[in-house]
Amino acid sequence: MTDSQMIQLIKEGKTELYSDLMRRYQRKILAFIYHMLKSSSMESIAEDLCSETFYKAFRSLHSFREADASFSTWLYTIARNTVLSELRKNRATNVPLEESGVVPIAPIEAAPEHAILRNEKVMLVRDAINNLPEKQRSALILREYDQLDYQQIANILGQTVSAVKSLLFRARTSVRNQLEAYFFEPLFEEYEGMKRR
Repeated sequence: MTDSQMIQLIKEGKTELYSDLMRRYQRKILAFIYHMLKSSSMESIAEDLCSETFYKAFRSLHSFREADASFSTWLYTIARNTVLSELRKNRATNVPLEESGVVPIAPIEAAPEHAILRNEKVMLVRDAINNLPEKQRSALILREYDQLDYQQIANILGQTVSAVKSLLFRARTSVRNQLEAYFFEPLFEEYEGMKRR
């Protein structure tokens, strides 16, 4: 069953189908929220905000119109607005990534020195992404982590496609500049999906 068919049935009163609709998007929305919260070291509330996003979406489902946007785009927009609202409320002080307890896990078969170096590189890339302005960070996360196309990102951020491309260019340039001191060759592009598309 497509999203549209499911939404139509939910609007007609078959609300039990909403849990199936949630399952389709829960992992992606949770990952997006988690990445959005990282810069403020508030990842611990990602699940709460994910639940809040789906609750808000359910309450507003009657007003959802597919002609305006796809359900996934609409849902990402609600998630983004929920996170931004929470960040405004909390204004948490930034905690360095190394103090946040988030440590990437290297494959078991990797040599210890390789694992240490790779972890350091991953942490540097994540830190660089966390330092980006909110719109650049959102655009980069939606593109690199969630694999959304330019039009979907434009809809979520309320921007034009050319503005999204500009945001992504500036975000990637900023990440490269932040990492230049650590990498003397373009190896960092292999990490965190930073290759240009």
